[in-house]
Amino acid sequence: MVIPTNRPIARKDLNDRVYKTQRAKFNAVIEEVNNMVEQGRPVLVGTTSVEISETLSRMLTMRKIPHQVLNAKLHQKEAEIVAQAGQKGTVTIATNMAGRGTDIKLSPEVKAAGGLAIIGTERHESRRVDRQLRGRAGRQGDPGSSVFYVSLQDSLMRLFASEKIAKLMDRMGFAEDDVLEHSMISNSIERAQKKVEENNFGIRKRLLEYDDVMNAQREVIYTKRRHALMGERIGVDIVNMIYDTCTDLISTARETQDFEMLQMEFLQTLTLEFPFDEQTFKSEREETLIDNTFDVVIKAFKQKMDRMSEIATPVIRQVYETKGDQFKNIVIPITDGKRLFQITASLEDTYNNPNELIRSFEKSILLYTIDEQWKEHLREMDDLRDNVQNASYEQKDPLVIYKLESFNLFQTNDRKYQPKGYLYADACADTCQRAGIGTRSYARTTTQQLRPLQNAEGRKPYGQCCFERHTRAAAT
Repeated sequence: MVIPTNRPIARKDLNDRVYKTQRAKFNAVIEEVNNMVEQGRPVLVGTTSVEISETLSRMLTMRKIPHQVLNAKLHQKEAEIVAQAGQKGTVTIATNMAGRGTDIKLSPEVKAAGGLAIIGTERHESRRVDRQLRGRAGRQGDPGSSVFYVSLQDSLMRLFASEKIAKLMDRMGFAEDDVLEHSMISNSIERAQKKVEENNFGIRKRLLEYDDVMNAQREVIYTKRRHALMGERIGVDIVNMIYDTCTDLISTARETQDFEMLQMEFLQTLTLEFPFDEQTFKSEREETLIDNTFDVVIKAFKQKMDRMSEIATPVIRQVYETKGDQFKNIVIPITDGKRLFQITASLEDTYNNPNELIRSFEKSILLYTIDEQWKEHLREMDDLRDNVQNASYEQKDPLVIYKLESFNLFQTNDRKYQPKGYLYADACADTCQRAGIGTRSYARTTTQQLRPLQNAEGRKPYGQCCFERHTRAAAT
């Protein structure tokens, strides 16, 4: 269904004018601009890039033809330039990104002279952009004209046998500045544009299909992050993470029957020693072993949280009672020996309810874990997308392979990137118990609880973290 215009179109759309070289094309454009100015008509020259607009500007300056340049570099003067673009003899050079959405008003004198003249310096890959340029003239029944100048060296023409056309023009005796103009040529150029549009549409459709694969995974990650951010299901998510971690460690070890590796992985991941001996590990049913191990880990995790609250509460109480009217939030430094986390909590809420600190800690760790997991997954998905393109050599659809491999990768990464050690980190050290604002504090990982805070040489052993920043209140 075609919606009719408000007023009949009076604009004359002329056939494309084809030249062998860009130099000849630009010279012809300058001559056409000069002719339109002599007739008293305003001219709008459309270009595809800022470089071409500046080239034409230099050529018009050499011919001493007054003009205005409207491109992304002069966006502040856009309204003023467009306001004058419909005056008698005005020449405006504009890229396809500039001056849209504003009608060029014509004076009665200009309408009598023939209206606004549109001169396109190149066909775009999209017919829509060309039609937008043509549509700047002939608004609301105003008179006007439009014409496109094309060379065989243009980007669009080079895609469709421009060398054959150039040889044909040579055999027919065409000089460099001779013009080839016919409706068949204009129709052929539009057909070439249609092919490019169809190809670009296919590319966008394919990209959308690849992106649809990511959307399902993105929704899962965003749902988990929203739960952590809003405080929903934090306890459930952490319990699930701990259970999944225990399941993965024990299942992998049972497959390989490598008890020593299980002990090492358990210590590195959960900062705990495996609670059963090798005989129990080999003889006990896997489900029972997982459940019993999970109970031990959960108990240790709760003790760790209670210890954190016990250490930090005196400092929080001191800050609130002495400077509670100055600060709204308090920042507690927590480390696993490798990373330093700044846990922010409401000073008043934490003072009234010490469990609020545990909640803030769990929230921060979950957000950090989810973000790190998602960033790493995106990098791996980019690599996967590049690699699956080779499947076309095996007569396989890369998209199908991408869907299968991305699903497996997502499942693997979802198990791989658990909070691990920093979910079981120590918060503050013993000195924090008696610290006021301005004291130095230390923190240690669970794997090094049996080590002294300093060795005989006065140095902190590997894994110890010395906080130069102290437990402090941060105003927000």
